[in-house]
Amino acid sequence: MTPFTKMNRRVLGGLLVLAFLPGPSFAQNGDPQATKLMVLEHLWNEAQVQRDSRALEGMIADHFINTEYDGEISDRQKFLADIADPEYQPTSMNLRDMQVSLYKDTAIITGVYHAKGMVGGKPYDHTGRFTDTWVFENTHWMCVASHTSLLKK
Repeated sequence: MTPFTKMNRRVLGGLLVLAFLPGPSFAQNGDPQATKLMVLEHLWNEAQVQRDSRALEGMIADHFINTEYDGEISDRQKFLADIADPEYQPTSMNLRDMQVSLYKDTAIITGVYHAKGMVGGKPYDHTGRFTDTWVFENTHWMCVASHTSLLKK
C-alpha cells in the first residue's frame, strides 16, 4: 500500500470520526471541503508529532514554502528534512479556533496552535497563530504555503 493510499484511508477515517464530533472547530457551515481541510490540518499535526515526513510528503506541494515564527523560511525539502531530524522531538500539537475560507480551488486556513516538545535537547512550549494556504489540484488538496507567528513562547 502506498503512503498516499494510507493517508487517504486516514483522512476518510478522520472525516468519519469528526463528522460525529460536536463543536464549531470541526465544521464550517457544513461545507464538506472545509471539513476535509480541517481534518488534513489535524493529520498534519499528527504527522509532525510522529515525525512522519512520508505522510507530510503527500500533503505539501512541490513548491511548498514554510515561514516559521522566528522568520526562517524553508522549502519543501528542508521542511521535510527538519521533520525527520532526530533533534526535533515534538510531544504534542493541538489546534483551535480554525476557520476555513474557500475560493474556488484555493483555501486559506487560520487558527491557533499549541506545540510542545524538545529541539536540540531544549524544551519548547509555543502558542501561536498559523495561516496555511491549500490548493485543490489533481483530485486532492495540497498545502502550498504555511506561516506561523508566536503569541506566547
